[in-house]
Amino acid sequence: MNVTMLLDMAADGFGDRILVGTREDGLSGERLRRLAAGGATLIAESGADAVLYLAVNGPAFPVAMFAAARAGVPLVPVNYRLGAEQLDSLVANHPKALVVADAGQTAVIERAGLAARTRAEFLAAAESARPGENEPFVDPDSAAVIIYTSGTTSAPKGVVLRHSNLVSYVLGTVEFGSADEADAALMSVPPYHIAAVSNALTNLYAGRRVIVLEAFTPQDWVRTVREQEITNAMVVPTMLARIMDEPGLERAVPSLRALAYGGAAMPRRIIEQALREWPHVGFVNAYGLTETSSTITVLGPDEHREAQDSADDVVRARLSSAGRAVPGIEIEVRGEDGQAVPAGTPGTVWVRGEQVSTEYSGKGSSLDAQGWFCTRDQGRLDAEGYLFIEGRVDDTIIRGAENIAPAEIEDVLLRHPDVADAVVVGVPDDEWGQRIEAVVVPRRGTDLDEAALAELRDIVRGTLRSSKTPDRILCWPEIPRTPTGKLLRRDVVAGLAPTPN
Repeated sequence: MNVTMLLDMAADGFGDRILVGTREDGLSGERLRRLAAGGATLIAESGADAVLYLAVNGPAFPVAMFAAARAGVPLVPVNYRLGAEQLDSLVANHPKALVVADAGQTAVIERAGLAARTRAEFLAAAESARPGENEPFVDPDSAAVIIYTSGTTSAPKGVVLRHSNLVSYVLGTVEFGSADEADAALMSVPPYHIAAVSNALTNLYAGRRVIVLEAFTPQDWVRTVREQEITNAMVVPTMLARIMDEPGLERAVPSLRALAYGGAAMPRRIIEQALREWPHVGFVNAYGLTETSSTITVLGPDEHREAQDSADDVVRARLSSAGRAVPGIEIEVRGEDGQAVPAGTPGTVWVRGEQVSTEYSGKGSSLDAQGWFCTRDQGRLDAEGYLFIEGRVDDTIIRGAENIAPAEIEDVLLRHPDVADAVVVGVPDDEWGQRIEAVVVPRRGTDLDEAALAELRDIVRGTLRSSKTPDRILCWPEIPRTPTGKLLRRDVVAGLAPTPN
């Protein structure tokens, strides 16, 4: 089964229903299929071997994705926020691509010697193109999407997601036609993020209308939820934190029934506040990676409320977990010797399942001999299979002979009511190998002076121990993150000036 069949099922099952965009001018399931067929004709006539999407999200994105799938070539959504050098490098990997690009990307397209259509031009051309009579056979094992990783710790790698990977994820997590005709989902992530791809597919399969908020602000998010009567939404933790912390914001969202979050650690203070303020909303913490076609573990609505209300410390702790594996996914935590460790023991998280990608473009397989993928995330499983993510393996601070997970210290800092964001990093030190330094961001309307920062150090020392206490805590107006909330830890390290002698 390939991605095109998901669109055909939706168009056949509820073709008159608006599935993309606003109620006033959105695309129905049948029109989406018609545009995808026309787009596939454009791709075939151009001889392109990929569709390069260098634009913001919106109706053109799912049309391009399904057009590429119908034509039997991969969609390659590219991060338009990258610098010129990285953009040139990624675009150069696809010299025969059909390009959909916003006007601001003209320079990079011209440097690559390619021609591009804007989103409006692409949709208009797809509308007028005649659908092909004989569509090519699309092998489920062929590439459907290639997404380049963010490159926050190394050069971006192209993750090859096959039709079988994406379809496996959709069929394992969503019931066909399960959404009511009035249901609407709000997306606030860019198209080059796996969540944009997975949500476009899952909401379509469920029969739920999708609206994109291109530029997030707390005010615009709440306004859109109200005006479009949004029932389901997905945010990254920094977005929910801004909504909860915005002074004077009227946060009533009566239509909202489900809110999914993921992509980074959620401060416990924020999720607890959201649970109190929106008792009618079912919260879902979804953990996944580009390489896993999106979500592999879920902490569901009932588990959120149970953890919030429980007097059992073990159950309460699960509010900070990523939940349990979705159907079809196996999870293992391994020690340094490569062997699985007992419940409660930290190690490296490995996953296996049909939705897991098998390769990086031009770099071969990403799996071991038994089909397991190393996420490079540190974590632990409790006795009931709840996964706790404790940061990236590459982020581990080695102070003396002790391995220290930054997430443990960050969690303590984020519990303080005046701290909106926090990051802990290791910086070179002649005596200890690395020393621990932290950066915190004050909540709006508060001030973290020297006395407050000293108090934070004392709190960490009292909660953990002296060897895990930051040698220095600085206050910054913001911490560098990607638009999807992923921490740019190396930029933090670069921004920390050496400690005066």
